Amino acid sequence: MTLPVLTASLVWGAPQWLPAVLAVVVAAGIVLAWGYRRTSGTRTLRLTAASLKAAGIALLAVALLDPLWSGTRVRPGENIIVVLADTSRSMEIVGADQKSSPAAAFRVPLEDERLPWFVRLKQDFDVRRYTFDDRLEPRPSFAELKFDGGSTSLNTALRSLAERFKDRPLAGIVLLSDGAPTDNAATDVAADAKLPPIYPVLPPEIAPAADVTLAHVSATQTGFEDAPVTLTAEARSTGFPGEPVVCQLVDQSGKIVLTQEQTPGRDDGTASFRFQFRPAKDGLSFYRVRVAPKSQLSAFDKPETAREATLANNTRLVQVDRGRGPYRVLYVGGAPNPEHKFLGRALAEDPQVELASLIRIARREPKFDFRTRSGETTNPLFRGFDKTNEETERYDQPVFVRLGIKDERELRDGFPKTAEQLFGYHAVVLDDVEAEMFTTDQMSLVSRFVSERGGGLLMLGGVDSFEKGNFAKTPVADALPVYLQRTTAPHPPAESGYRWQLTREGWLEPWLRLRANEIDERKRLETMPPFRTLNHVSGIKPGATVVATAVDSGGAQQPALVVHNYGRGRAAALMVGDLWRWRLKADPENQDLEKMWRQLIRRLTVDVPGRVTAASEAVAGDLSSAVRIAVRATDAEYQPLDNAQVKLEIHVPEGPSLKIDAEPSRSEPGMYEASYVPRTPGAYRATAAVVDGSGTEFPAVETGWTNDSDADEFRRLTPDRVALADLAARSGGETVELADLEQFVAALAARPAPQTEQSLFPLWHTPWVFALAIACLAGEWGLRRWRGLP
Repeated sequence: MTLPVLTASLVWGAPQWLPAVLAVVVAAGIVLAWGYRRTSGTRTLRLTAASLKAAGIALLAVALLDPLWSGTRVRPGENIIVVLADTSRSMEIVGADQKSSPAAAFRVPLEDERLPWFVRLKQDFDVRRYTFDDRLEPRPSFAELKFDGGSTSLNTALRSLAERFKDRPLAGIVLLSDGAPTDNAATDVAADAKLPPIYPVLPPEIAPAADVTLAHVSATQTGFEDAPVTLTAEARSTGFPGEPVVCQLVDQSGKIVLTQEQTPGRDDGTASFRFQFRPAKDGLSFYRVRVAPKSQLSAFDKPETAREATLANNTRLVQVDRGRGPYRVLYVGGAPNPEHKFLGRALAEDPQVELASLIRIARREPKFDFRTRSGETTNPLFRGFDKTNEETERYDQPVFVRLGIKDERELRDGFPKTAEQLFGYHAVVLDDVEAEMFTTDQMSLVSRFVSERGGGLLMLGGVDSFEKGNFAKTPVADALPVYLQRTTAPHPPAESGYRWQLTREGWLEPWLRLRANEIDERKRLETMPPFRTLNHVSGIKPGATVVATAVDSGGAQQPALVVHNYGRGRAAALMVGDLWRWRLKADPENQDLEKMWRQLIRRLTVDVPGRVTAASEAVAGDLSSAVRIAVRATDAEYQPLDNAQVKLEIHVPEGPSLKIDAEPSRSEPGMYEASYVPRTPGAYRATAAVVDGSGTEFPAVETGWTNDSDADEFRRLTPDRVALADLAARSGGETVELADLEQFVAALAARPAPQTEQSLFPLWHTPWVFALAIACLAGEWGLRRWRGLP
């Protein structure tokens, strides 16, 4: 069988005969013109007869030049065509007729290789057979296909084929799939992986069966104390018109935590649910979200009673990590005040936060002023001794009281002087203290505490805070979200005080709101008492956010609470210095101030990393859906720890736990990595045990992830013909209807391919050329005889 020619042109095999051919053609033309000029008959008749004879002679003369038809064509059997078949379980989902499915449509064309389309494909190309579900596998044949794969890793299968045939003549991929991938590869896989043309064979249109699908679930965490976790879910209902869909939130013990009911929209059949709840415990926990038609709730306990296409897409798992304390907070006060009292009471209600306080109760003051010799003011008994002793004798040290300490050594020498001491805390609160209370090194430690350690810093307003505390041009000022400079114009206090008001950005911060809705929050703000003490600042730093303002009776606004990110941590400036008035003028049962303190401190501490952290994420583009577990370890100063041993214990949904070692990362110091491929749907936990070079063992940390492969596989129950057409268009291919498969394969060899060959074909050997010349001469002879020309 002759293959179609891709490109063609006309060349001459004997161009040396061109002068002779031209001479023959010219002579023949002269003879014909002279002969027909003397012949009787109409002008049209003579021109027609002469033209036919000239054409016949010209064709015969051109044959002397040996005209050749030159072109390129696909080299038979040397270009590879991959036939890629989807064997995932979703291929066997039947439609509303309970018969039609992609698997049923594709089984015969794949398994019977005697069919004309497969025979022709093997004649023209080197055919490679592959199947894919959660893994890509080569097949010697498609006999006895089983559609039992756990997922449809279409994108990663295509990437893998592109890599396998990178330097080989891959002419195209014939894809037989329902077009509903479950992997997490890039959307534009065709362009990104530089794939050859893809030719998806479209499965027949199938009417969807009755089903309710949980399409999407996500969880966000906020600093809102009453409901710190917000969970959103979206369900799609097909075949249950007008029937409400019930969504349930179930904890790990199987207890139903919350339930909502909604009737899906008529247009798209979707229903959205939003749960706000407080987890029963801190740390890592898993919840199951499940949906069902209201009449089918019993199917969760009795699956055989379900009237849906499948129950595998009715549930999804979601993980919630509230962190695990205790979070240590260091409060440094310049003097005893009510602010510390109410802050301590508020944090005492949070079992995950521990408050350690260092409060100055007496400043450093001169002890004696001796008047002896001229110019001498020290005790004459110490005359001649070291001046350090004289200075010590002259001045007292400030007196501090320590509260909430873990042991006698904590804060024994006052404010921490080393990174190891300070970095053990998660947040630092500076209340009414001046810069002179700290050394330059200590203030540098505070700045590093935020930027390097990732801790939280909060400065409260007061007589000796901000600009009044001479913090301008200090390392502490560098970490704050406001500019501190000595202003020349004084700021007289507002006669009627300042009202607390949230900014537009503040309304968007859940940790700053104390009510569940805007109406109640506005009512609460109206009942807050005015404050009298407000520290004025020179300006707001770029990138900082003013979340609350203080408004005087004239409507003038001043920043009251400003936040920003500084390095790895967060810093906040609360310019109001008498929040305690709020509590004194509130109802005894009103806990708004305490709630605000807890949410603000949680905001500063909840994301502060420990010396060891663990995280897990899916490996993008990995064919096996592997999960990468990354453990970061630091020393006491939160610098990367490179000489550690990290062991992971992975707790799987079923069976015993698995222990593996994490290896040092090549991309980041102090990070240790391991990969794990989850095979079973469910919740996974990984516990990391870290031991440093000296043998010191760190407290274990954990991370987790979920595997919802069943829900992902059955997220769509009908073939996605649009997605298949888009994939074909982006790869330079085209879609093929199943009924047109044989016709498509017959024309496939006429498409460009990597391996081609040069072809030369003599035109004189073509019957129609000789027949045309004879026809021209015979036509001229017949015309002359018909008209009676001599």
